[in-house]
Amino acid sequence: MALSAGDRRLVRLFTAVVLGDWSTLTAERAAAPPGEPDRGWRECVLQAHVFAGFPRVVEAYGVLESCGGLGVPGPEEILGEADQPARGRELFLRIYGADAPRVRAKLAAGHPDFAAFIEGHAYGRILSRPGLEARQRELLAVAALAALGQDRQMASHARGALRCGASPAEVRAAVEAVADLVPAARLERAREVAAHFAGRA
Repeated sequence: MALSAGDRRLVRLFTAVVLGDWSTLTAERAAAPPGEPDRGWRECVLQAHVFAGFPRVVEAYGVLESCGGLGVPGPEEILGEADQPARGRELFLRIYGADAPRVRAKLAAGHPDFAAFIEGHAYGRILSRPGLEARQRELLAVAALAALGQDRQMASHARGALRCGASPAEVRAAVEAVADLVPAARLERAREVAAHFAGRA
């Protein structure tokens, strides 16, 4: 199935934050339907620092505040927890499957603390937070990595999205949802990657 309208909005919101595309972010906020922004929006923006860094997200909060904000987080959203290595390892394995040890070793080859940071913080504390399903978070990653031209990582997260319950059509639709934000050559390559890995589901 294709993306739901809500998931499509999240994909565009997330990609706009990751790219620092403030005009698109402002337009998406202005077009928010009744009931949104909601927790999904807030989780999207929290997750964006894993893909774009803290400065980009700080700026995004400012842009969003100037055009209506994201609403007030409920008490159940404020976890106040530290990094969660065990939870991160579980999600990491779910996303990478049999490739998880190889991916972990590649990260550790750069720096062992980097591998631990990825697993404990990115996967354990952020990507496994309640508020969005793993399937949704992986589709956000697919779209943002397509827009960034990170084909190898996009392929990994396309496989991860499928392992987390996304359909091949949803993986392809995540790329198409941000087609207007991606340069033509980069978009064509992202479409090829999505079709290749989604087709192997």
